[in-house]
Parts: sequence; C-alpha cells; structure tokens
Amino acid sequence: MQLKYKLKKFTRDYVEKNIKAGIMSNMIKKSVALGQNLSLADHIIIEDDVVIGNYCTIGYNVIIHEGTRIGNHVRIDDHVVIGKKPMRAGTSILREEKNLSAALIGDDCIIGTGVIIYAGATISNQVLVADLASVRERVTVGEYTIIGRGVTVENEVKIGKYCKLESECYITAYSELEDYVFVAPGVVTSNDNYLGRTEERLKLIKGVTIKRGARIGANAVILPGKVIGEDALVAAGSVVTKDVPSGKIVMGLPARYVRNIPQEQRIENQKFYKG
Repeated sequence: MQLKYKLKKFTRDYVEKNIKAGIMSNMIKKSVALGQNLSLADHIIIEDDVVIGNYCTIGYNVIIHEGTRIGNHVRIDDHVVIGKKPMRAGTSILREEKNLSAALIGDDCIIGTGVIIYAGATISNQVLVADLASVRERVTVGEYTIIGRGVTVENEVKIGKYCKLESECYITAYSELEDYVFVAPGVVTSNDNYLGRTEERLKLIKGVTIKRGARIGANAVILPGKVIGEDALVAAGSVVTKDVPSGKIVMGLPARYVRNIPQEQRIENQKFYKG
C-alpha cells in the first residue's frame, strides 16, 4: 500500500503558533511531517519521524509513536495509541521485538476512542477500527474491513478486505481471515491445544483459517488449526473441533454438518460482493 501526501511546511508554524498562544497543548517533535488542513485537539503527543497526511482529525490525548505513517482523511478519536511497542513477560514464549516496522494507517480510516494499534501493524484504506479495539504487531488488515468495538486481534494475523469482525470477538495469533469473512460478537478462536503445558506445544501452535465468505455465529469457539471453508457457516454457540468443508452449515457441541448453504446466501450472489 502506498500513501501519497502533499505536505506543506508552514502547517507546523501554524501548529506551534497556536500552542504558544495557549489554544493547543501538544508535544509534536520537529521531525514530524504534518499535512494540510489538519484538525488537532489538545494534549497530543507525536514522536519523531511521524508522517500525517492531509485533512486528518486527531482527538484529545492521542499518542502517535515514532515512525508511524498516517494517510489522508483519517479520523483518530480521543485516547488512541498508535505504534505502541509490545510488552513481553519474563515467562513469555514469544520473542522480544526490537526491530518492528512502523505502524501504517491508510487513507480514509476511522480509529475509534481508546483504540491501541501496535508497531508493525498495517491498516489498509477505508478501514474502521471501533472503540476500545486492539490490533497487535505484524497484523495486516485489508481495505473496507470493519473491526468492531472491543475486538482483539493478536499478533501475526492476516485479515482480508471487506471483512466484518463484530464486538468483543477474539482473533488468536497466527490466524488468517480471507476476504468477506463475517465474525459475530463474542466469537473465540484459539491456537494452543496444550493450554500452556509441555514444551511440545511450542512446535504445534497454530491459529485458525477462515476462508473467503465464511461466517461464524455469535459465541462460537474454533479450536486451534481448524479451517473454515469458503462460504461455510458455523452456527451460534458451536464448538468447531474439525475442519468445516466449503459451503456447509455446521452447529452443535461439537459442531456437525446439518445442511448446505442455500444458493441465495452464497457470497457471489450478494449485491455487495465485488469479487
């Protein structure tokens, strides 16, 4: 994804003039490249080498960490943190991150109140990340995707375009969601069959794969490494212990096949589908 900017230097003069006049109370490093026609609230911190495009709106108490790239027409609401470095407990199995790339936010995105987007995350154009969501390091999110309120997307996840992840769902590390995936509220995915016991698990940790157009119902649970096929549907409250074939509906504890997806529900027959 390439971001295009038309930056003009006197925008910084305007910002600094207003800070001195007491209109704004901000800490913006001198190396920051600010675009035209910005709307900046008070108490913003922007670290070195950040680039912010044109016509952006940034709310109160926002922190944008070093090197972050933000496109044009981006709205960032209050109390957002972008480019956060990950934390590691002393007992963590994950490696320490020392050389993560900068966070990248595409054009026309909306970032809701209290969102945290980590360094190394790439958010494509016209993505909505709703209030209180968290997007971890080395996550990619495709265009026009919606990440709902309170959603957690763990590290090393790839999310396609036109996906919809609804409130409070949890996408475990090392997962892949292809285009047009729908994940209902409260869905939980997992990647560790050993629940933190034995060294063997370190070789076998694997996220879930949800193929193009698949739908996951509310409060469903998907066990580690399982594949949900194209245009498949997992009914609400189900526990997926086996791969789900394409075009099939499964439900229950454990989830079992019940019938095929009706032709009128197939993704390619929807008005919003763009291929």
